[in-house]
Amino acid sequence: MPVFEYKGKTMAGAPVQGELSAKGRGELERVLRRNRILVTSIRKKPTELKLKIGTGVKKVDISRFTRQFATMIGAGLPMVQCLDILSTQMENKELRRIVTEVKQSVEGGSTLSEALARHGKVFDHLYVNMVEAGEMGGALDTILVRLAVYREKADALVRKVKGAMVYPSVICVVATGVTIAMLTFIVPVFAKMFGNLGAELPKPTQIILAISNFLKSNMLYLFFGLIGAVTAFIYWVKTPNGRATFDALLLKAPVFGNLVRKSSVARFTRTLGTLLSSGVSILDALDITAKTAGNTVIANAIRKSVLSIAEGDTITGPLRESGVFPPMVTQMIAVGEKTGGLDDMLQKIADFYDEEVDDAVSALTSIIEPVIIVLMGIVIGGILVAMYLPMFDIIGKI
Repeated sequence: MPVFEYKGKTMAGAPVQGELSAKGRGELERVLRRNRILVTSIRKKPTELKLKIGTGVKKVDISRFTRQFATMIGAGLPMVQCLDILSTQMENKELRRIVTEVKQSVEGGSTLSEALARHGKVFDHLYVNMVEAGEMGGALDTILVRLAVYREKADALVRKVKGAMVYPSVICVVATGVTIAMLTFIVPVFAKMFGNLGAELPKPTQIILAISNFLKSNMLYLFFGLIGAVTAFIYWVKTPNGRATFDALLLKAPVFGNLVRKSSVARFTRTLGTLLSSGVSILDALDITAKTAGNTVIANAIRKSVLSIAEGDTITGPLRESGVFPPMVTQMIAVGEKTGGLDDMLQKIADFYDEEVDDAVSALTSIIEPVIIVLMGIVIGGILVAMYLPMFDIIGKI
C-alpha cells in the first residue's frame, strides 16, 4: 500500500503534517476529513530502497501483541483506542508501523480482519481467519484470548525443538573446527619433524599426513565446494519434489524423526482444534491447517482429509493412511468426530503431545551428548595417537 505525505490545518487553524498509508488520494482525503483536517497538499512518498531479511517482526512480538490486545478488548476498551495504545508502546519499530496502519484502516471503515489481511506476511491465514470468525460471531475478545494461548503454546513448542538442536549443532561445529585446525596447523609440524628421520612411518601416521596435505592443498576448493553444496541443497529443498522428499526423510530420521513427528502432530492438533473452537468451518480449518503444517507429508494428508469430507467421509481415513499419525491420535480424532467434540479432543491430544515433545527433547539430549563426546574423543585422540606412533617406535628401538 503506498504511503502519502500530507500537509493541512486543523479546525483551529494549527498547521499539521504527517504520513499515512492509503489505497489512493481519495481514501486519504476521506480519512483526514473524518479527523477534521483541512488538506492543503498531498504527495506520494518516494520509494526507499530497503534491504530487509524476513518481515522484521519476531513471532514472540506477535504473541505479546495478541495477548495485550485480548486483555484490552476484554476490558471493554474500544478497538481503535486499543490499537492506538499498542502502537505507541511497541518496541519493535516494524510492528509499530504495521499496527498504526491497521488502526488507520479500521478508522477508515475496514474490519479488523481486513486490516490484518493487508499484512499477510506478519498476520498469517490462521490469525486473520480466527479474527474474522470472532468478528462475525461477536466474540472477538474470546477469540483473541484463544489466539494468544495458541500462539504462546506454539512458540513454546518451537523453542523446545530448536533448543534440542542447539547443543548438538554447537558441539559438532566445535569438534569439526578443532579437527581441521589440528590437521592444518599441528600435524604439519609433526610432518616436518618426521621428514628428518628418514624412516618409514606407521600406516596410521601416513593416513593422517595424507589427509593433512590434502586439506592444505585444497582448502580453498573445499570451502567453495561446501558453499556450493549448501546453496544447491537450499534450492533443492525449495522445490516441491525436494521439499516433499526432505520432509519424508526427516520423519524417518533415526534420531530426530521421533521428535519431528511428535512436534508435527502437536502443531496439527493444536491448530485445527483452535480453529474449530473459534467457529471456523471444518473445511476452512483444514485448509488453513494444511498451509501452516510445516511438513509436506502432513500437509498432503490434511488436504486428502478435505477431499474425504467433501465426499461425505471422515477425516481419519486419510490421516491413518499417511502413516505419520500414531494410531492413538487417529482413534481419538475418530471418537471426537462421532461424539461431536472434535475441537476438545484435538486440544487434549495437543496437550498430551506437548508433554511427549518435552520427553523426546530430554531423551534426544541424553543420547546425543555422550555420542558426540565419544566421537570427538575418537577423532582427536586418533590424530594424536597417529602422530605419536613414530616416537614410540624410536623410543622402542633406543
